[in-house]
Amino acid sequence: MALLENKKALVTGSSRGIGRGIVEKYLSEGCEVWGLCSKPSAAKEDLEKLAAEKGVAFHEIYADVGNTENVTEVVKNALAEAGGFDILVNNAGITRDGLSFRMKKEDWDDVLRINLTSAFLICQIVSNDMIRKRKGSIINMASIVGIHGNGGQVNYSASKGGLIAYSKSLAAEVGSRGVRVNAIAPGFIATDMTAVLKEDLQKAMIDRIPLKRAGTPEDIANAALYLGSDLSEYVTAQVLGVDGGMGA
Repeated sequence: MALLENKKALVTGSSRGIGRGIVEKYLSEGCEVWGLCSKPSAAKEDLEKLAAEKGVAFHEIYADVGNTENVTEVVKNALAEAGGFDILVNNAGITRDGLSFRMKKEDWDDVLRINLTSAFLICQIVSNDMIRKRKGSIINMASIVGIHGNGGQVNYSASKGGLIAYSKSLAAEVGSRGVRVNAIAPGFIATDMTAVLKEDLQKAMIDRIPLKRAGTPEDIANAALYLGSDLSEYVTAQVLGVDGGMGA
């Protein structure tokens, strides 16, 4: 039996990288998935094809997660269409890197709004339905830099550190209603976001990883599969580091 058979999930930031990897993993494990991204994606056709092969469905929906009214309306409509979600993965995120003393306030605001505030807004909607059903798993995508910090990423680190604290606090609020909330903290993952880094910087980061390789979206998707499935039904308020030992 597939690990997510008869389950329904909402995954934000679904069109590429880690988000796409999670969608593919969930579809392969029998889950019907609503993937939220900002515009029609190049991945849509392939994900629909994979879903059909697995006997489930993939629905691509669109919202600007940084726009409160837009994302609220779209998520509420998706929740109604699905009849509720068993799993929520808040994965949407951006970077606007720069040294703190030179950082523009809009770069701070954009990162906090998209990486942290959007997760709060979506969790409000979805967790209320999960509480009513007394079951559900919420997974918030944090980062190793939300634990250890990183120079040149004060806004990103703050957003991911805030997401970790938010996840632990929300877990305390909803646990007695059967809803679990956990965070995943990826390390250096090979995605479009990290591909723009200079080759020498990428090598330096890999040299710091005990497993001596960059992570892949599938590595993170496997962790999201565990936390979304009933295998983790006694796991909540945790931060699962998927970093090859980088944060040890």
